[in-house]
Amino acid sequence: MRAGDAAAGPGALLVVGDVVTDIVARHRTPLAPGTDTVAAIRTVPGGAGANVACWAAYRGCPDVRLVGRVGADSAAWHEAALTRAGVRSRLVVDAQAPTGAVICLVDGSAAAERTFLTDSGAALRLSPADWSPRDLDGVALLHLSGHLFFAEPGRAAARTALSAAHARGVPVSVDPASAGFLAETGPERFLSAVDGVAVLLPSLDEAELLTGLPDPADAASKLSHRFPAVVVKLGAEGALVARNGEVLRRVPAPPVRARDTTGAGDAFTGAFLAARLAGAGLGEAVAEGCDAGARAVRLTGGRPPDRATGT
Repeated sequence: MRAGDAAAGPGALLVVGDVVTDIVARHRTPLAPGTDTVAAIRTVPGGAGANVACWAAYRGCPDVRLVGRVGADSAAWHEAALTRAGVRSRLVVDAQAPTGAVICLVDGSAAAERTFLTDSGAALRLSPADWSPRDLDGVALLHLSGHLFFAEPGRAAARTALSAAHARGVPVSVDPASAGFLAETGPERFLSAVDGVAVLLPSLDEAELLTGLPDPADAASKLSHRFPAVVVKLGAEGALVARNGEVLRRVPAPPVRARDTTGAGDAFTGAFLAARLAGAGLGEAVAEGCDAGARAVRLTGGRPPDRATGT
């Protein structure tokens, strides 16, 4: 059964992707080069793949699993955070590279726009050797973080996982995850790498890069000739879903005052996938994604509230 055709049904969600440490700095005044800018700074667990897994668990998916690669410097901290979030993780500990780190500069204005400085660290070293055929046991849906496709050996790891999923009839979804890295990699190289994916979930910027079309409906329509289902995330404007060259539905996002937009797209994807696994149709799952994205922008960092602390 393809995730683009119907809900994947009972079974686990497996996410393969990045686990990193986020240093979030919210500044209310413009950055002052060469001197100090006052900011509220927090260190929190992050990574697009890990964020998606945590949001899927938070939105009710009972069995969420994650495969990722981290450094020995913070492996225990990340594993504990994932466990508290309800995610069963298998983290490969890299003896040579530290855990990836991202500095998130968040404009404290109404837009709460963020800029990332990224050191992928151990996450960039996830390889086919880190994959086990047993990872798919009991899995109904595989989600691959787009960060896997932006460099080797991640692309090879993604190909291995994608091939194994196809052999078992497990549908696969992909979120491109980074317009910047996508531009560096090249749209055609990325599209070729994700060939055979059932659901593609790009942001507006990513959809434009992949198609050359600035209008989201046009971009979604074009992509849906290549993928069974395409969901284009439009931020505060909601999202739209397309199939077979046609936009089926446009779903508005709940109006909110944003605090930090870090991880909003990950929240959308996690909630969308949780809804699909629970049996929701595409439109209903997109609405769930919009709701989770609106929830995420009211928080600091890319994860849902911690189950232990409520923060």
